Amino acid sequence: MTQDRFEVGKARLAEIDGDAGERVIASLVDIAPDLGRYIIEFGFGDIYSRPGLDLKSRELATVAALVALGNARPQLEVHLRAAMNVGVTREELVEVIIQMSLYAGFPASINGIAALRTIEDEIHV
Repeated sequence: MTQDRFEVGKARLAEIDGDAGERVIASLVDIAPDLGRYIIEFGFGDIYSRPGLDLKSRELATVAALVALGNARPQLEVHLRAAMNVGVTREELVEVIIQMSLYAGFPASINGIAALRTIEDEIHV
């Protein structure tokens, strides 16, 4: 069963993040390989593979949560790219970040917009 969860998670991660997800997992191998396995099995094998929400909706929710946290810039950038990979538009990302100003405050939204700008600069949108 664990191998199935791992394989399902690895496939889902590749679908969402492409090489970026693999780089995150690879960065953990030398210090916390179990953490990488947990992310793949639980995060992507169990949670991201559930029925009920499409990947676009899941990534919008993830971006909103990371903006609201305000302290997870690297993960926010990964998920902004992932959101774009699964069809979320720039306008939708801007709107969800603005929506978070109501619940997480303006500093969190400004930081979210800065992260989006960084991603856009990297991919030349």
